[in-house]
Amino acid sequence: MDMKRINVVSLFSGAGGLDIGFEAAGFRTVFATDIWDKACETLTANNTADEIFCGDIRKIDFRSIAQRTGKIDCVIGGPPCPPYSQTRHYLTGKADGFNDEKAGFAVPEYFRAIQELNPSVFLFENVDGFSFKTHQREFDYLKQQATKFGYHISYKVVNFANYGVPQTRKRFICVGSKIDLPEFVFPDETHSEKGNNGTKKWVTCGEVIGEFDTITEEEKLQRPGAKDYDLLLGIPAGDNYLYYTEKRGYPEPKFKWKSRYWTFLLKLSPDRPSWTIQASFSTNQGPFHWENRFLRIEELKRLQTFPDKYCIVGDVKEQWRQIGNAVPALGAEILAHKIKEVYFNAR
Repeated sequence: MDMKRINVVSLFSGAGGLDIGFEAAGFRTVFATDIWDKACETLTANNTADEIFCGDIRKIDFRSIAQRTGKIDCVIGGPPCPPYSQTRHYLTGKADGFNDEKAGFAVPEYFRAIQELNPSVFLFENVDGFSFKTHQREFDYLKQQATKFGYHISYKVVNFANYGVPQTRKRFICVGSKIDLPEFVFPDETHSEKGNNGTKKWVTCGEVIGEFDTITEEEKLQRPGAKDYDLLLGIPAGDNYLYYTEKRGYPEPKFKWKSRYWTFLLKLSPDRPSWTIQASFSTNQGPFHWENRFLRIEELKRLQTFPDKYCIVGDVKEQWRQIGNAVPALGAEILAHKIKEVYFNAR
């Protein structure tokens, strides 16, 4: 084994946003896993990991991984977020948290991996809703399991725009380290909305996707917004359906205030970062391009700070889902550099 290599096991890897960032910081993913075949094909196409397991995480014997690869230094991963998403509140009769039928097991499985692999450090990522009072049970479980397995933790809701990502994407980040190691301190934020207190201004959509500021005849026929396409045309860049409400002063209101989910007819502005890229392609839920069209895959990659040449496998909707679910690669790289500085600087 190369003693200088920092071995990573990646859980719920998706398209590999965390892995791209950790690789750029000098880590190597020796084992990655996801249950979706398209995500696994993407990981394979980009040589993201030495070994890729495509299947149910509950079937993995994590101890056998360390036997094959040697000491695992770091575990990274973001268990599926729908059980903790704010959108779950809009789904009546749908259980959340650990009671979620499809992904309630994911957080306990993450910590089973921690127990069996015993890494020096782990990084846990999820939507900011994971830290809300509505998920106190799950949040307490995270803290209890970390303590049980010998870790102290540092956690924070990170707005990735404050680290130079062209997207105001808020995510709960928790870094755990063994008790005999220093506690993790999050890297200083480098950007802010106004660029004050020694920071740079947020990176805008115009800066990263401005070169695609066009619309083709084919894209005009796709009509984002579906039956509300004509309304989308009238919404200013950076606004949404609320533009057509009485509260905003529209003379003939089309919608009641906050009667729809906030991404309804949401349009990007070239002068600010994107809002959070959603995991599913939608005909009426944005963000849409300010030129009144759907965003292109190459634009989604830019907004998620994926390398232009990174191959995403599948049709448009499958690629969209993979990119939308990912951690911004630049944000992952910044966190990984800090983890390396604190825990693996001698390597």
